[in-house]
Amino acid sequence: MIPAETIVLAGPTGAGKTALSLLLAKRLGGEIVGADAFQIYQGLPILTAQPSPQQRIEVTHHLVGCVDPREPYDAARYRREALEVLHSITSRGRRPIVVGGTGLYLKALLGGLDELPPRDPDLREELAGLDLPTLVDRLKTLDPDGASSVDQTNRRRVERALEIVMLTGRPLDRDAGPVVTPPGVHGFLITRSREELTARIEANVETMFASGVEAEVAALPSESTGPTACKTLGLADIRSLQRGEIPRAECITRITVATRRYAKRQMTWFRHQHDFESIELSPKVDSEEAVSAILKKIG
Repeated sequence: MIPAETIVLAGPTGAGKTALSLLLAKRLGGEIVGADAFQIYQGLPILTAQPSPQQRIEVTHHLVGCVDPREPYDAARYRREALEVLHSITSRGRRPIVVGGTGLYLKALLGGLDELPPRDPDLREELAGLDLPTLVDRLKTLDPDGASSVDQTNRRRVERALEIVMLTGRPLDRDAGPVVTPPGVHGFLITRSREELTARIEANVETMFASGVEAEVAALPSESTGPTACKTLGLADIRSLQRGEIPRAECITRITVATRRYAKRQMTWFRHQHDFESIELSPKVDSEEAVSAILKKIG
């Protein structure tokens, strides 16, 4: 079970969770636990907007930049590893602060998912031999309702959904619905106005390229990225740029548009799947003021 002392800061990419979490951790004597499906991987700190080395010196971070990108990673593994880290933090008298935008990871951590079965190599091999339309049809046959909740253009997610249904004998919708934050745990949804979030995302993508993301991606060949890491937002576009398939300006535009769409999906998830209290940041409400508000709410 998640420790009652835990604070969760969720929200879309670009909202300002990192700066806010650092200030909050310093005020509370806390340590930060990542909840991001891509920041967890090594090798792509710029592309995945991981906290900087200096920020990680100032505040201890966990589950950030710690997994080999060749390894698959899912919500079940995240829950196991995050719970172990959280209890370790509290055992040392420190305050755990979970920060991230991967909704399924947070839902699993907060007890909103049944224990998921481990990956089955033989079944994985069988599913890998089928094309995506066949996989989707099989999922619709086994679990018509659950299939509608899965991104049917995402092969990895369709395969995992099929694996869960076939190994458990239960429909996916058993795990559907919002999760209530456990007693004692404080969850906050960090938001921005649409216009401000769009501007911040555009600026972040420009900064990413100015900071050397192209060289970073070039140093991590495709054979070194597994089935989860290869889905990192922007990775395929930058590789297309490096193969000469698209110009740099188009690459930047593609990543910016994809990031905006991703942020929109994140907000939809959090508003429907969690009961977190919203805190809107703006030019008039900066991170310092938001931290003061959070400290008042948690007592």
